[in-house]
Amino acid sequence: MKKLLTWILVLAMTAALFIGCAASAGAEEKTFIMGIDPEYPPFSYLGDDGEYTGFDVEVCQAVCDYLGWKLEIFGVNWDEKLVQLDSMECDCVWSGMTILDSMKEAGYVISEPYYDNTQVLVVKADSGFTSSADLAGKIVAVQLGTSGEALLGGDLADLAGTFDSVLTCDSFLKCFTELGGNAVDAVFVDLPVAASYVASHEGLAIIDEDLGAEQYGIAFRAGDAELCAAVDEAIQALVENGTYAEIAAKEEYAEIVNNLIFLSADED
Repeated sequence: MKKLLTWILVLAMTAALFIGCAASAGAEEKTFIMGIDPEYPPFSYLGDDGEYTGFDVEVCQAVCDYLGWKLEIFGVNWDEKLVQLDSMECDCVWSGMTILDSMKEAGYVISEPYYDNTQVLVVKADSGFTSSADLAGKIVAVQLGTSGEALLGGDLADLAGTFDSVLTCDSFLKCFTELGGNAVDAVFVDLPVAASYVASHEGLAIIDEDLGAEQYGIAFRAGDAELCAAVDEAIQALVENGTYAEIAAKEEYAEIVNNLIFLSADED
């Protein structure tokens, strides 16, 4: 009987240890779902190897490595990004996303800003267009759900009113396709995206005129302030240990490095 009780006790302790270890492992395996625009280089895009990459993706991976999380990437429909965030298809929207007062007023939790951006117009290099005024009576394309679209319908409504029309596309790549096919005369887009695209496509030029200052941040659901704080703190740790600067120093991010707020602050 004593032997039987001893074996029962050993089995009970083993089972308890196994359950405890399993619970600990489960607690460490948090999956963080990053919502991105899958066609937004150099911040987020599909690489030649078929995997998502880009500055934002690399920083998020480094954050997850630092915090011991598993990273999962979810490609959002940019025009529906907040709907998909609210429906818990992702934990955040982190992909060159402009911080808007309207998002804060709606209750979304927004990270510290990490990038200073402007909007520009991209035209064909031989078009003869050198300013936004030259596009009076012309057709301009812009991506749906972007700050560029919001600007043309708000602060820059007077400028948009001089255009013949504004064509909205569900991705900036489609905007550029329309430009290449002469369906539009210009594309209104974020400067880093414009610079990256123009650098790899001959025959295009950026009009030297900044049309709207803004900053990028990461959006979280209302009530996720702790999650946002954890990500913010991890990013600051990456800035301090040099990982952030190491990522930014890559050749493919040369067009954006000078406008990265954390690196500018670090230099100061």
